[in-house]
Amino acid sequence: MRAKLRREFRMMFDRACAGLGLVLLSPLFAVIAIAVKLQDGGPVFYSQSRIGRGFKPFRLYKFRSMVPHADRIGRPLTAPQDQRLTTVGKVLRRFKLDELPQLINVVKGEMQLVGARPEVDRYVRMFPLEYAAVLRDRPGITDPASLVFRHEDELLARENPERDYIERILPAKLKISLEYARCRHLGSDLAVILGTVFGASRLPSWIAANSKQGYGLDSHR
Repeated sequence: MRAKLRREFRMMFDRACAGLGLVLLSPLFAVIAIAVKLQDGGPVFYSQSRIGRGFKPFRLYKFRSMVPHADRIGRPLTAPQDQRLTTVGKVLRRFKLDELPQLINVVKGEMQLVGARPEVDRYVRMFPLEYAAVLRDRPGITDPASLVFRHEDELLARENPERDYIERILPAKLKISLEYARCRHLGSDLAVILGTVFGASRLPSWIAANSKQGYGLDSHR
């Protein structure tokens, strides 16, 4: 019962914060939208099917950072120096501004502010046991794994980035997300949000200390 109440409170809190964020950030949204549109005349937003709580698919929103139809003309992951990235898109990705439209997903109740990042169905099916646990809750805009792998594209192998992601990066991210879910609280969530906003690329020590396994960071720093 307490867990259910906590979940409902967190959803209401997240939706209120996301709604306020959309209002306060509306001028920035307008500037980004104009910049993306002027870049090549293509659509401002990009949406993709991701898997949410209880394995229910939903449409995730982003500011478009790549050329139109980029998902049809290249690899499913963005590798370093990917030619599909636009000039504006590189700036958006550097500062994680392309993720801001996911506040809409939070308002809709599909995502939360802090939670494991949502993945495409193909990758979810590769790790059924892990995602059965992860997707008991809504996916999030950011989480500790997002901090650790803030510059994920720079860590991927150039020769075969997708294989490297599946065999090394994604398992590590799932491990971090699952461990964090066991000990998270409002204070730790706020620390993760602040770390995301201010560009942290590692966990605050007092969060990492909650895990005896140290979130498995040693081999990924």
